[in-house]
Amino acid sequence: MTTASTLFKRDESNGNVWLEKDQLNSVAFIDRGIKPEVLPSEEAVGQAMLDELIATAHSKQGDINIALLGGRGAQQLHRQLGEKAQTNELDDVLARLNVFTQDALAPLAMANGLSFVRDFERILGEAFFAKIKSFTPMQTDTPDLEGALTDYLNKLENSGGLDIFFIGHGPEANDASHLAYIKPFSGAKAHHMAGIIPISSSILEHHISKFKAGGSDISAEDEAQCRAAQFILTLGPAAILSAKKVVQSVVDAETAPAKINTYAKVRQTSLPKHKTELAGLLDANPGLWIRLHGNVRSFVLPNVTSPSN
Repeated sequence: MTTASTLFKRDESNGNVWLEKDQLNSVAFIDRGIKPEVLPSEEAVGQAMLDELIATAHSKQGDINIALLGGRGAQQLHRQLGEKAQTNELDDVLARLNVFTQDALAPLAMANGLSFVRDFERILGEAFFAKIKSFTPMQTDTPDLEGALTDYLNKLENSGGLDIFFIGHGPEANDASHLAYIKPFSGAKAHHMAGIIPISSSILEHHISKFKAGGSDISAEDEAQCRAAQFILTLGPAAILSAKKVVQSVVDAETAPAKINTYAKVRQTSLPKHKTELAGLLDANPGLWIRLHGNVRSFVLPNVTSPSN
C-alpha cells in the first residue's frame, strides 16, 4: 500500500474551509433519483446495513473501507456488529475492516461523551475494535484542525477510498437537509473532499438531542464543552460521490419529525439541467447530493415516508 501524500488545495469562502483535489473538478451531474426502501423496524434497518457490509466483503478481496454513521441512524448496525464481534462469526470480515469517521465537532476532547468516537466505543464494544484492521477518527483536540484533517484524508486516499459510505439525513431550516455535516450555504462543491465549517446553534441542538435520545451517557461538563464547539469537520461531496456504495438510513422521525418533510423534499425536488443552477440548489439543500450517486440504498422506517409523500 502506498503512503504517498496528496496535495489538497484550500478553498475558503465566507469562513468555510474546504479541501479539494484538482482532478475531481470534472464531475458528471446525473440525477439518479432516490428510492426509499421501507423496513418495519430499526433492527431491520440495522440488519439491512449489515447485509450490505457482508455483501461488499464477499464481492472483493483485501481491505474493506467504510465511513461509519454517527448518532441514531446506525445504532442498530453498531449493536449487531458489536454482538457478532463477541463471537467468531464475522472475524474474517472484521479483520479486513478499515473504519473511518465522517464528521465531528471541534474543538472537542476525544473523550467527550458527545463525540461520535465515544458513542462508537460504547455501542460497538471493545471486541469490535480489537478485531478490526484500523480505526481512523477525525482529530478534534488539536490546534491544527486543517493539518489533522489533511492527514486523515491522506490515510483515506492511501487505503483506496471508501467501499461504503454509511450516511444519514439531517433536517435543516426551510425543509432543507444535510448529509454528513455538509450544511446549507456552506459552499460545498463536487470536488471538495472535506471541510471545516463554522458551527450553528441548530446543529449543536440537533447533535445533543440525538445523542440523548440514543442513550449516551453525557455529563454536564461534556455538554458545556460541546456547546462551546466552534467548527464542524465533515467529509464533503467528493468523498460521497467517489464511494463505491452509499448506504443511507433514516430512522428517527419520532424524535426529529422535520425529517418527514426534508426527506420528501430530497426525493421530489426537480433538479435543473443547467450546472450553475444545480450547484446553487445543491448548496441550498446538500441532502440532494445523494441523488447524484449511482449506487445508493436508502433504508427508512414507515414513519419517515408514506404513499402521500
